[in-house]
Amino acid sequence: MSLNELRTLGRTGALISPLTLGTLNFGTGAAPTGPAESIRIIKTALDAGITSIDTADIYSQGEAETVVGQAIHSRRDDVFLATKFHGQMGSNPAHAGNSRRWIVRAVEDSLRRLNTDRIDLYQAHRPDYNTDLLETITALNDLIRQGKILYYGTSVFSPAQLVEAQWIANTNHLTPPVVDQVPYSLLVRANERDVFPITQQYGVGVLSYGPLDGGWLAGGYSVGAGQPESSRFSALPGRFDVNAPFNQGKLHAADALAQLAARHGLTLIQLAVAFALNHPAVTSVIIGPRTEDHLTDYLKAADVVLSEAILDEIDDIVAPAVNFLERDAGTVAPHLEYPELRRR
Repeated sequence: MSLNELRTLGRTGALISPLTLGTLNFGTGAAPTGPAESIRIIKTALDAGITSIDTADIYSQGEAETVVGQAIHSRRDDVFLATKFHGQMGSNPAHAGNSRRWIVRAVEDSLRRLNTDRIDLYQAHRPDYNTDLLETITALNDLIRQGKILYYGTSVFSPAQLVEAQWIANTNHLTPPVVDQVPYSLLVRANERDVFPITQQYGVGVLSYGPLDGGWLAGGYSVGAGQPESSRFSALPGRFDVNAPFNQGKLHAADALAQLAARHGLTLIQLAVAFALNHPAVTSVIIGPRTEDHLTDYLKAADVVLSEAILDEIDDIVAPAVNFLERDAGTVAPHLEYPELRRR
């Protein structure tokens, strides 16, 4: 496998690289990677053969989009540019969601920050349980007709929501979503059960994110080694705590996977990225480097091909369709998060 082996994004006919550059870390203020280094990383990624960039308005409250716009301005036609809406922008709670009112405002803001006349892929960052899905789909179809976006997609929609979106679009003679963005890694495999079969049935491309599961698969988590240093440990209390009982299964699996990688002459990062790239439903894997060295590690992994024997060993460590924690799915459904929704 190589970055030069472009993949078709679902049924669109658009070709993108097997790795997509994610920009969650880029921006100013609390973002770990400042604008100057972010622009260097973006240009290095493009020079290496990455053709697809994924960002979102919520990343550093618009700063990531601004950085991306500056970095790709002279190469816009060579980049498949994806961004997202849904998260709250600023202090006004009305500046969020998947309503028509917010979408028509949000897309103009993103176009301005990205310094472009069109967005290749516009994605609903999360489901909006307060907005009728037909309203969202109709608004996005209007943006396609206006030429402001070329395609639209979803992110971490449930299997039922994915099917509903296709049904609503087809029933109302509208263009359906062509992409779903989901977490997928050696430690987060639940989407193999139903999401991936649904995307394959409807010809929906998949952009998978989190191949290192937030750092669990970066090589620092091993049994008996203590707590690795990580900004996420303090930012997300409990989620990366190796002493938490609910993390023990994940810790032991990460340790076993690291040993598997070493036996086969691979780094754990190489094993993790190659695994995500291997699933036939996945079009492109979103990588999120914080530094140019991180980017180099990801790029090396793009050339790794896993044998059937290694894939069998992986299945023995983490069974197909298994998530260790509910929140690893990327979002928690309201009826699971709020007790009052499941009690009389």
